[in-house]
Amino acid sequence: MADRNITPWRRRRQELARQSRDPFMALQSEMNRMFDEFMDRPFGMMPRMAGFDEEFWPTIDVYETDKEIKLTAELPGLDEKDIDISVNNNILTISGKKESEKVDEQSSYYRRERSYGEFRRSIQLAGEVEIDKIDATYDKGILTLSIPKPVESVTATKKIKVKKA
Repeated sequence: MADRNITPWRRRRQELARQSRDPFMALQSEMNRMFDEFMDRPFGMMPRMAGFDEEFWPTIDVYETDKEIKLTAELPGLDEKDIDISVNNNILTISGKKESEKVDEQSSYYRRERSYGEFRRSIQLAGEVEIDKIDATYDKGILTLSIPKPVESVTATKKIKVKKA
């Protein structure tokens, strides 16, 4: 009976049963699988992860001042005509499509590379904003949005004094 515990398929079954009960073991196993997959690929090739094969996910920074909400998004390689910005029910959506094609033709070879990707980012805006006065600029791959707050919300600040009980 002791020999049954040293067989690899039995140990694997026991390990799988233990992982199904312990979420940390399942996470460890998944991380090990991802690193093994990464190391098995040729140098410089990233493993394909579910949902991220063709997607482009821009970095977005959002900060708020007393008068406006500022948003910056890194969108390298896009033209302003490829970017779509909309606001609906206080949800700001930035979407776009990136397409590029490179052709290299020499006497001994012919190479064509294509790259396509789409993205969509939606951000819930806190509080009311003036949709008609949103300003968007795009320069050197950086999209900057200035989203002004209504005058009422800017001037409606009231200082509350705290009293000792």
